[in-house]
Amino acid sequence: MNNLFVYCEVENGKVADVSLELLTKGRSLAQQLGCQLEAVLVGYQLDSLAQSLFEYGADVVHVADDKRLYPYLTLPHTAIVNALIKQEQPQIALMGATTIGRDLGPRVSSALHSGLTADCTSLEIGDHADTKGNEYKNLLYQIRPAFGGNIIATIVNPECRPQMATVREGVMKKEALPAPKKGIIKKADVAKILNDTDFVVKIIDRQIEERKIDIKNAGIIVSGGYGMGSKENFALLHELAAVLGGEVGASRAAVDAGLAEHERQVGQTGVTVRPKLYIACGISGQIQHTAGMDQSAMVIAINNDPNAPINQLADYAITGDVCEVVNKLIKYYKKNSK
Repeated sequence: MNNLFVYCEVENGKVADVSLELLTKGRSLAQQLGCQLEAVLVGYQLDSLAQSLFEYGADVVHVADDKRLYPYLTLPHTAIVNALIKQEQPQIALMGATTIGRDLGPRVSSALHSGLTADCTSLEIGDHADTKGNEYKNLLYQIRPAFGGNIIATIVNPECRPQMATVREGVMKKEALPAPKKGIIKKADVAKILNDTDFVVKIIDRQIEERKIDIKNAGIIVSGGYGMGSKENFALLHELAAVLGGEVGASRAAVDAGLAEHERQVGQTGVTVRPKLYIACGISGQIQHTAGMDQSAMVIAINNDPNAPINQLADYAITGDVCEVVNKLIKYYKKNSK
């Protein structure tokens, strides 16, 4: 078994952020393993995109370029990825835990009998000894929340290859190299791999709506939990976010209670964020939520419970009535902002 594969999604002429995050993480994993980092691009008119992946550390980019391969279709993309994995024999294959990754990953792993860990929040390299005394070196530790987020599970696959995982968007940093490296582009023989039966499903029409709410890229997030109590109280968070130039987030409990839209949900079953400032208002701080925001540069918690778990994570914890505190913050920033 050889190198480390990252399947890179393409949409609207761009490589998905989660794919660039995986390449960034893949650099360090490949360095630990002493192997190459290889990217897989499947779509149409990919030359410039292939070159851009060298900026994120790819040593080799496998390109399957064909007009029929964009937009994404399950069967042809699965055939291409399966063929490349069988040909190159990577020891690890990674994809984003996106709509596409959640469709493609299980199909590829099933065809290859390799197993798959879904929705990982961290990836590490380590050793493992089983109950029979067998020792395995340099396995991929596939780390994800389990049992409703009550524990963090570390999953290993010592027997099958490639070790496959999908990784949640936003949990890893996207970081280009200081200077682009030179790499190799390998063109896949698409005509040889694909059959007419791979195109039994045809896309008649596509309609893409841009996100109206984008908390993932916000530098400041004011987030509310069930402790906000009502939609009227939640409106205070929108006012504070507007004053600070930020966005409004929410816990799952707040979304379930109808206090905020699902697009604003931060946490294990929502969006993973890493803003410069995260203000948690009326949020207790269960792991389901903190798994999605614990990489924030600074966390301020406002809660009437001094023993709330969120306070252990916070850089600053304010104990008091959340509405009173938020109102005071709004008045202060309005008065002192230029």
